[in-house]
Amino acid sequence: MVKQIETWENQNIYEQEQDLESQASIDGQILNFEPKNSQKTGSIPSQLYYRLGLAMPRWLFWILTVVMGITLSGLLVSSLALWTPLWSGIEKSDSELGWSPIDADDAPLPGALWSNISQYQLKKPMNILVLGIEPVPGTVEGSPESFAGTSDTMLLVRFNPEDKTVRVLSIPKGTMISIPEEGLNKVSQANAFGGPVLAARVVSRSLSNAPIHRYIRISTAGMQQLVDQLGGVEVFVPKSMQYKDSAQNLSIDLVGGWQTLNGEQAQQFARYREEGSGDLERVQRQQTMLLALRERLWSPKVLPRLPQLTRVMRKYFDTNLKLEEMMALVNFTLKVDKDNFQMTMLPGIFSRLSADPDSYWLNLTGKGNLLSDYAGVNLASLRQSNNPLTVLRIAVQNTDNRPEQTQKVIEILKKQGFTKVYEIPNWADERAKSEIIVQKGDKQAAQELQQILGINHIDVSATGDIESDLTIRIGKDWK
Repeated sequence: MVKQIETWENQNIYEQEQDLESQASIDGQILNFEPKNSQKTGSIPSQLYYRLGLAMPRWLFWILTVVMGITLSGLLVSSLALWTPLWSGIEKSDSELGWSPIDADDAPLPGALWSNISQYQLKKPMNILVLGIEPVPGTVEGSPESFAGTSDTMLLVRFNPEDKTVRVLSIPKGTMISIPEEGLNKVSQANAFGGPVLAARVVSRSLSNAPIHRYIRISTAGMQQLVDQLGGVEVFVPKSMQYKDSAQNLSIDLVGGWQTLNGEQAQQFARYREEGSGDLERVQRQQTMLLALRERLWSPKVLPRLPQLTRVMRKYFDTNLKLEEMMALVNFTLKVDKDNFQMTMLPGIFSRLSADPDSYWLNLTGKGNLLSDYAGVNLASLRQSNNPLTVLRIAVQNTDNRPEQTQKVIEILKKQGFTKVYEIPNWADERAKSEIIVQKGDKQAAQELQQILGINHIDVSATGDIESDLTIRIGKDWK
């Protein structure tokens, strides 16, 4: 029997009960999202375990961990969320759970596994707010208090079975929003003021009442531990990065080029920020890190170790995803093509009139398609701009020190009527192949440009030139 999961439709996480806010601790306690007649037995994972009477078989544990790697093809955090509802059982021994004594590395994946997973289907789109929480001094890792800090990272992840996509909208931590009873403030403060319920409310209202159905909170220590457990991740560092802040106990020292980063170095790479660019380049590096983690988790050497990894990582996450929803997300993610994992950045500007030069001000004018694709909001007042393709800002970047190729691309585009084409400094990555980077979410424009230049690969992520609509990277393969 196929179970179609759609219980969250038209239901934001902060509207499920009239008295929901009274159930939520401002100090970051885990929220109770169970129906009124459900039995309260502690944390949300524990409630699900005892309410459903779970006796977790080995095959279920295996599929959840294997699927983490697949889900991370598009985003790290959404896959990690899939583990969370099962942590209550991980504390038990193999014999208590009824698992066989077969070593984890040799455990087979029975054919019945896939038929069981397929019972759960994602029928309608689901939005999940993901918060990377900064360390809270004096708290125990994994305690409710440890999730009560400000958010260093904020993502809105949309799973959409209608077009078979997973889309990630990165929200810069300096984005200015109105927080109830706190006034105008940075979005990163919302979780500290009122937990995930308040964070979801202010993000939803800032995105024209976008539905937010579930949340995930992740300790920033989680990334460092994950990378170390994976044996490091290979990342291209575009330039040397040095920074020191004694107040934050932060010291960054990275050299440029391809290298395998350990957990501490990966955290340095993701947190590094230059003066004058606010949080935007950090958001770009966070997306680059997600791509690197995706590649690492696809490794055949890593997948067998994921059950062990789950035990180590369980204390770094807090979510209100239900088991049935988790299973539906697993089944859906298995069927999503790699190219349909897409990322972009919340559109906005830095204000010269602001007292804080790092503050980021939302600007959704002409971004109707982006808001529809990444948040599920359709408003006539936010229709997509009808400007022709030729007025888009297009950055051209060389990857192997062949300036004549850069000029050739610029000339081709100018002959086609493009008026805002410009050259940016070389991307010194000799491994890079030619690609069009969709910086601001308009994949259709990239596909039209693809036909003009004959470039095969399109990357929908905000990792190109910040000022561009599209960034063209020219590799050795382009003739």
